[in-house]
Amino acid sequence: MHAQGIPFADTGFFSGLIEGYLDRREDLKPFYGRFPSLEAFQEQIADKQREFPQSHRIRVSEVLSQQYAALKASDATLEHIEALKDSRTFTVVTGHQLNLFTGPLYFAYKILCAVKLAAELSEAYPDCHFVPVYWMATEDHDFEEINHFNFRGKNIRWNREAIGGVGRMDLEGLEAVYETFSADLGPGKRADALRDLFKNAYLKQNNLAAATRYLANELFGALGLVIIDGDEPRLKELLTPHIEKDIFDNLGYRSVGKSIDKLRELPGDYHIQVTPREINYFYLLDGLRSRLVAREDGFGVVDSDLHFSEEVLKSELRAHPERFSPNVITRPLYQEVILPNLCYIGGGGELAYWLELKDYFDTSGVVFPMLLLRNSALLMTGKQRDKLEKLQLDIKDLFLDSDRLIEKKVREISEISIDFTPQREHLVKQFQSLYDLAGKTDKSFLGAVKAQEVKQLSGLDRLEKRLLRAQKRKLEDSVSRVRDLQDSLFPGGSLQERSRNFSEFYLDMGPALFEELLEGFRPLEMEFSVYTY
Repeated sequence: MHAQGIPFADTGFFSGLIEGYLDRREDLKPFYGRFPSLEAFQEQIADKQREFPQSHRIRVSEVLSQQYAALKASDATLEHIEALKDSRTFTVVTGHQLNLFTGPLYFAYKILCAVKLAAELSEAYPDCHFVPVYWMATEDHDFEEINHFNFRGKNIRWNREAIGGVGRMDLEGLEAVYETFSADLGPGKRADALRDLFKNAYLKQNNLAAATRYLANELFGALGLVIIDGDEPRLKELLTPHIEKDIFDNLGYRSVGKSIDKLRELPGDYHIQVTPREINYFYLLDGLRSRLVAREDGFGVVDSDLHFSEEVLKSELRAHPERFSPNVITRPLYQEVILPNLCYIGGGGELAYWLELKDYFDTSGVVFPMLLLRNSALLMTGKQRDKLEKLQLDIKDLFLDSDRLIEKKVREISEISIDFTPQREHLVKQFQSLYDLAGKTDKSFLGAVKAQEVKQLSGLDRLEKRLLRAQKRKLEDSVSRVRDLQDSLFPGGSLQERSRNFSEFYLDMGPALFEELLEGFRPLEMEFSVYTY
């Protein structure tokens, strides 16, 4: 595949907050630790090595060995799990929901970015060991976000009732999904490989967490990926002191609230991604994941009859830490408490809420990781690239919204000029002489002159728009081809990676899909990659 990089800022698909972060705006520096660069990892390594307990390393390595007991793990993955016991071993982490058959393409991009960054760090710091980690969001309960994937424009959906943490769900109903997907795949060795992958993941495992672990291991295990499930009593036990501070002292609510207030004071109208609650934990049982809330006589669980006094809840926490499930505010802290992590890799929305958490980490005495915007990619066929060149479009043009792209192209190929800028400039000069005349005679005349100038400039704008519409009709064939190309690469006007599933491209490329993406990704260069295959 041929790869081409485009700066993230040139794509127009990232928020002002993330663009400000990438530009390292001075007013945003208090909201993160170190900006990710190869050199910055040296100090991050020193901080994590000094602060991270050896006992946590041993615990997480043992738990991972248990979680992998039923999987055929690669030698590279097993080596990484064992290496976590060593004080010179560190992780780079990405996380994602348990989307059916990986969901959108960027699931794979996150993991490949983590793998590539770990490899680059290994070259730069040969005395240390770096482990790429995928954190499965097994405790999430938003089933509607994960129960489907798109294949060739068709929404393939797993329809069933779901309550509680999705990782614990059984796989009832996925036989019908398999039959639908299998029929759509068609014949061929690669289609058969995808059938086997789906069948072994979703028809032969016990729950959604096990299915997703199997799937991710089959796709990325050979690259040394380590997959972790935080829904584990021995890991939650390490978080217990922080759970207590959130529930009984409202530490997350107070710390994150202060950071949000400071962000709102900054110029730029930054969007606040998430807001903390007084208690940022759910109560988790099989079939139940509901918010813990404070009440006058103790604590309760929303949408249930469960009630605890303060002492009983503290006893429950000590005896069953696995029943306390972090929300979006406290999950990042959980991750950093149990892993010797240096860097979190996420999308724009994720990094936006991580930027609210720096003060919370500092107050909790936990090292804040570096935040890296994950790699993004656009995959296009050679035929699509040929169309791009025949239409005399630059790849950056396709990132414009549809109306702006069409207008730009029509102006370029029109035989007549649709730019009335010279006429506007001439009109402004004419009115300047009228302003001078009014100033020397009757200043009350200035208002009338201004009104007439605005009217005539508006008239020119309307004429230009009418001419543009007329040329669009005249050049409909070219306009249609531009629109069709953009629609095929940006489904629904959004990034390809947010809707299409890896399986479509796997049918074309097979395992080379991930190999080529991994080869082309440059995590620390912060570019959007365009691949032609």
